[in-house]
Amino acid sequence: MLKRGKTMLVLVLLVLVSVSLSACRDRPTVYVYNWGDYIDESIIADFEKETNMRVVYDTYATNEDMYVKLKSGGSSYDVIFPSDYMLTRMIEEDMLAELDLVKIPNAKHVDERFMGLEYDPENKYSLPYKWGTVGILYNTALVEDVVDSWDILWDPKYSKEILMLDSQRDSIAVALLKLGYSINTLDEDQLAEAGELLKEQKPLVLAYVVDEGQDKMIAGEAALAVVWSGEATNARMENPDLAFAIPKEGTNLWFDVMAIPKDAKNKEGAMRFINFMNDPEIALRNAEYTGYATPNKAAREMLPKEITEDRSIYPEDEDLAGAEIFVNLGQTLSLYDRIWTEVKAH
Repeated sequence: MLKRGKTMLVLVLLVLVSVSLSACRDRPTVYVYNWGDYIDESIIADFEKETNMRVVYDTYATNEDMYVKLKSGGSSYDVIFPSDYMLTRMIEEDMLAELDLVKIPNAKHVDERFMGLEYDPENKYSLPYKWGTVGILYNTALVEDVVDSWDILWDPKYSKEILMLDSQRDSIAVALLKLGYSINTLDEDQLAEAGELLKEQKPLVLAYVVDEGQDKMIAGEAALAVVWSGEATNARMENPDLAFAIPKEGTNLWFDVMAIPKDAKNKEGAMRFINFMNDPEIALRNAEYTGYATPNKAAREMLPKEITEDRSIYPEDEDLAGAEIFVNLGQTLSLYDRIWTEVKAH
């Protein structure tokens, strides 16, 4: 009798597990592909709870990694987070679906300053997610010089104390800015000059990094690092000796956006996800977690003044004099590839 009771209990448990698994399979799934450490992941759980949808969340390190994965056709995602210039490229290659803003009513909370920009003039394919600049994060306990120019990254005084971004577009842009050229130049001679400048700098560079750069700066392992503004914010919160500067020669003003691939299988779910991310309370939580500037006007108004008045996070127009947004370079990108390969192999 006891044995029969145990058998019945096991059968009941198996049925419950089977029903539970079936229910999970029946829930619509939204496949999301984002940069690493670029969302408060508790928000994902809240989205799942509110919508009864399941989210499968993957990450990438660079725009190029994301592009190659989607272009190869080996994976299908519903929501992606490309940067401005990569969005333009994907639009030109017919890789994106148009948004239905009627299904994204929270788009009304996006600051009008960040709508209709050059990379997507009618916002047919994207809504802004985060924005910021590229600058120099430095340790005030190790750097006595005034940090207001890209030139300091070529100062032999800081040999093996400099971190550069392991990103061809960003690091080549730093060299171009130092030389007084546009970060979107198509001039082969200017690009070659930038490549030679980076080769000259290489003996001074401790490492080429991406996300790990802020960790090294927090730990005091380097004196100077080229970083994105949000990473600088997080690092400064962890180490009060750190400061951030936008060099006088100019910078890259960048935008990361939310978009839907053309072959997405759950476009309705994707638009619900984008709408959820634009809810002011959700955007506020996400801005607090990531440290990056939010384009959501309602969320920004709820942030503490010490954040919104910090010009390294929310720069004023005068801080952005000479700033440029990256544009898609088309076939010239292959020249950037070659230059960067030569720099890394030098």
